[in-house]
Amino acid sequence: MPSLSIVMPSMNEEETIKICIEKAHEIFKKYEIEGEVILADNSSDRTAEIAAAMGAKVIGPVKGYGNAYLKGLAHAKGDYIAIADADNTYDLLELSDFLEPLMDGEADFVIGSRLKGTIKKGSMPWLHQYIGNPLLTAMLNLLFNTSISDAHCGMRAFTKDALEKMNLKTRGMELASEMIIEASKSGLRIMEVPITYHPRKTPSKLRSFQDGWRHVRFMMLYRPLPFLLIPGSVVFILGALITGTLLLNGNAVENRMHSFILGSMFLVIGGQTLATGGYIKTYGLVHGMYREGDEGSRKLLNYHSLEKELVAGSLILGAGILLGLKVAWSWASSGYGSLAEVESAVVAMVLAFIGLQLIFSAIILSVMLLEVDTEW
Repeated sequence: MPSLSIVMPSMNEEETIKICIEKAHEIFKKYEIEGEVILADNSSDRTAEIAAAMGAKVIGPVKGYGNAYLKGLAHAKGDYIAIADADNTYDLLELSDFLEPLMDGEADFVIGSRLKGTIKKGSMPWLHQYIGNPLLTAMLNLLFNTSISDAHCGMRAFTKDALEKMNLKTRGMELASEMIIEASKSGLRIMEVPITYHPRKTPSKLRSFQDGWRHVRFMMLYRPLPFLLIPGSVVFILGALITGTLLLNGNAVENRMHSFILGSMFLVIGGQTLATGGYIKTYGLVHGMYREGDEGSRKLLNYHSLEKELVAGSLILGAGILLGLKVAWSWASSGYGSLAEVESAVVAMVLAFIGLQLIFSAIILSVMLLEVDTEW
């Protein structure tokens, strides 16, 4: 007989937990399957007591949205697993639309869509409905080649085998994005079904901008190339072209000093952006977030050499210091009066920054790679 596990995180949901568990039992009865309700709880009210009295397995206290799901999913024994919030905003009776594609073998992962279904009045702030959710969903679709309409819908169902294929790790709200990314990367068949979204009876625990940023940050961790590496490269190259062209034209620097300073700023900003993108990419590689298609990055890290990068950075830094000392000597020789060596001073500053950046990047990358084998 197939079995179903329904996992719900909860925090002070004593007003709604009873109806949620009753609906779960109706689903078990409808499909004549063995079922279990797992509550990952962090409540200070009677939520856990009510759930336990109704036969649910209560795990807790568990703090954090993602952490609650990770703990709950670890206890799930069903052939099929469904997740939803314990506030009755998602109608568990609609799980029929999720389970049938799974049981018929049409899908491995089913996610609800509030935007294609019905959003009851007062259930979702307009900022989430018309700006935040569509924007974050479009970003996820573009970066990870998915085609869903509601990336942050919390009502989902998948097979036990699908759960084992997804490498879920995050402990915060970004788990919602990670689950879709991992489902796509694992080649799971993803299906979307329209659902009805109901108003909450208690105040929402979501923090619009903080939670939105966490999703963007997580996508940046998986895909630093469009967020940092490509923009950083463009800015750095643009800065090199501007400053290089002016330096090669001799007197052009004096006539276009503002452009020269702008180009130097681009070099500094581009270098810092590239370094940050490199850190993020390395962190993802070290923590197993990239499994396929990252051979190029892995090869680059295999050639990472702390000693060579320290030497290169030191040479560039040394050149900047020597040029800076020359400017200081000229200033002292002129009696500390006016000095017409702005060009040399700016070049010295940029060389010193790039040299220091290379040195610090080499050290940080080496620290990140300490626990990783030399060859990937």
